[in-house]
Amino acid sequence: MAKGFGARVLTPQQEKEVKIIKRSILKHFQCLKEPRTGRRQDHNLTAIVTIGILAVLSGADGFVAIEAYGKAKREWLEMFLELPKGIPSHDTFGRVFGMLETEELEKSFLSWISSLTEKMDIELIQISNSKFAL
Repeated sequence: MAKGFGARVLTPQQEKEVKIIKRSILKHFQCLKEPRTGRRQDHNLTAIVTIGILAVLSGADGFVAIEAYGKAKREWLEMFLELPKGIPSHDTFGRVFGMLETEELEKSFLSWISSLTEKMDIELIQISNSKFAL
């Protein structure tokens, strides 16, 4: 949500970053099957997964830390995610990630990482002492 009365104006660099993020991470995670049925869905699945992955890549080690990351980065996240009800709670992150198909999430994540490595012309990515050879 923009502060003040006017619409948020992005710098050219911010516009570039928003386009890159929308084309990369959102493209790879928007195809995940919605696991929630018959429940109130206040938050978009792609937003939940995107915040979760970005938080973990930034060092978050649990759902409380993921929520804290989301709250700290809310203004930035709102540039490319639909967050009409704000940042999901740690309970929501835990419940939704617990319902996701692990293999489907892994496939989407590896597809995203693969697309990044192609763009950057690299063959190995290290994330928290784990190496992903592509």
